[in-house]
Amino acid sequence: MTISRVGDEWILSGSGFVRPPLDLSTMRFEVRYGPDWEPRRMAFESALRGTPMAIATTFAGTSASNAMTQGDQQASNTHEISPRAVVIPNNFFAAYEGLAVRLPGLERGARLPIYVPPVGETTASVTAVTPRRVSLGDETLDLNEYAITIMNSTGAMPAEMWVDGRGRMARLVLPTASLVVIREDLAHVLAREERVTIPGDDDVFIPAVGFVLGATFTKAPGTTGRAPAIVLVSGPGPQDRDYVLHGLPIYGHLAQALSSRGYVVVRYDPRGTGRSGGRAESSRIDEYAQDVQSIVDWLRRRDDVDRDRIAVVAFGDTGPIALTAARRTNRIKAVALINSPGLPGRELMLERQRLALAESTLSDAERQARLELQQAVIDAALSDEGWERLPEEVRRQADTQWFRSWVAFDPAQIVRRLEQPLLAVHGSLDTEVPAAHAEALAELGRARRNRDTRLVILDGINHLLLPARTGRTDEYAELPRTGIAPEAVDALAGWLDAALPRR
Repeated sequence: MTISRVGDEWILSGSGFVRPPLDLSTMRFEVRYGPDWEPRRMAFESALRGTPMAIATTFAGTSASNAMTQGDQQASNTHEISPRAVVIPNNFFAAYEGLAVRLPGLERGARLPIYVPPVGETTASVTAVTPRRVSLGDETLDLNEYAITIMNSTGAMPAEMWVDGRGRMARLVLPTASLVVIREDLAHVLAREERVTIPGDDDVFIPAVGFVLGATFTKAPGTTGRAPAIVLVSGPGPQDRDYVLHGLPIYGHLAQALSSRGYVVVRYDPRGTGRSGGRAESSRIDEYAQDVQSIVDWLRRRDDVDRDRIAVVAFGDTGPIALTAARRTNRIKAVALINSPGLPGRELMLERQRLALAESTLSDAERQARLELQQAVIDAALSDEGWERLPEEVRRQADTQWFRSWVAFDPAQIVRRLEQPLLAVHGSLDTEVPAAHAEALAELGRARRNRDTRLVILDGINHLLLPARTGRTDEYAELPRTGIAPEAVDALAGWLDAALPRR
């Protein structure tokens, strides 16, 4: 895609292809606007599933005339349109640049006319504007994300567009089409959204076994000498170093809170994600635990870190990784688990299936079939037999090194041999990982002889560490996201102060 100014015209042009099932090849696309972005001409030549297709549109005032060719068929039509309508034919993403230049300065509730050749006019409404900041390694981009609703013949179509300071499109998301269009510089491996900006943040690369981990090292403000350190444990999945769930950067907020209490904090992209190298598809809990150990070793070599006061903090399903790493090395001096599971992986998977089915409208027979399928998946993962009897889609998701290690993991086998102080802190309204898991972890920890274990249940706090009414996931979108609950930070920081006493 290109956008250029020639004489008194703005010209948007593009070419390329979209693979099947859409199977659209664009040989030439061009739309010309006047100096005030009133449309003048549009033309494209393409092939849809091998059939040639072309449209030429001319605009005169508030009139749009289309000449269409598809295969050996020709047609034409004319529409009345609004002044300065944005021209966006379906599936031609260069055209969205014409929308991007019109969005800066608009606020929630603003509306723009959209003309879709050769169908007719519709409208786009701005439903939200959110600032975004993306680090590219050597520079930082300040962007605005515009949430948009476009009306079409089938109803309301949500869209999300990121626009830079020049009014250029950086990212386009069309959820109903399962489509993301992203500008090349933002698709680079070094591109990372900065959801939380903390004074003292330093982007670093930490040596691991055969690759490096991209991380953020947050130094405690105003500290001198060697400070205690916290590693926020990452694991597989779509999360990056900020551990974003439902739009809330949990690790970003934890790093901000803990650094203000005098700790240096490392949060990192898990292997194979963001700026981190490594192979996620062939990794088990053991490999992710080795990454934690590599970070601890790196911290111990720094002049600004107290090498004997390093703790790991895990959230949710990263708990087994933190426990495994701590069991392997006494260089980790304390372990905190937040909303983490306390059951063996095989039991946890069945529990989650039951919780999901309890919210569904399936019949009893359908629920039982789902449970039996889940049990068959677990059995296959543990024995590596019976995969051929499972649906191909199910096998593709479950037949992985990570899943096998996950269902085989038993926290009892690790915790009973753990020597470090252990904290289990949990929201009482966590409906994704019920608080009974923290109680199970605390019971395992207390069975150790002469080892500190503490259990903290946070009243009225959900899985996202936010104050809530019900804790259900359908409530998440209604909750304010300015930061995690202060009582969660107080419980964690107070315990860390005791577990890592100053010498």
